[in-house]
Amino acid sequence: MLTTMPELSNGDDADAVNALRSAVMRLSRRLKHQRVDESLSPTEMSVLGTLARCGRATPGELARKEHVQPPSMTRIVAMLEAKGLVRLEAHADDRRQKVVTQTEQAEAMLEESRRKRNAWLADLASGLDADEWAKVRAAAPVLEKLAQL
Repeated sequence: MLTTMPELSNGDDADAVNALRSAVMRLSRRLKHQRVDESLSPTEMSVLGTLARCGRATPGELARKEHVQPPSMTRIVAMLEAKGLVRLEAHADDRRQKVVTQTEQAEAMLEESRRKRNAWLADLASGLDADEWAKVRAAAPVLEKLAQL
């Protein structure tokens, strides 16, 4: 989806957008390093996270959600299946398609990954003062909304 950036009313808005982009990207990179299983790529972890959030999906649906080409998703799903983290099942309505489902092993890995990342982020946030922490709590739903747009 190609969108145009809205006009920013002033330099302060442009500065805020730039600071937000930069901070989110740096924090995201740091969070990606807090991995439970080093044998999985960030893309593979992202696919497992998408399955956890959205449930079963075809490789084509996963490719769209992950913004990758279908042949790339086919390879990613094959690697996850070989590692015992997803199952491929026949599509209920279209036997030519497969549906990808995460396994219990993937669920446990994701839960451990969330626990580790949450602990890391909580430790990082412990350096904030009460006012800063209140602002982070207030901003969290807004950031979640931006992530879903």
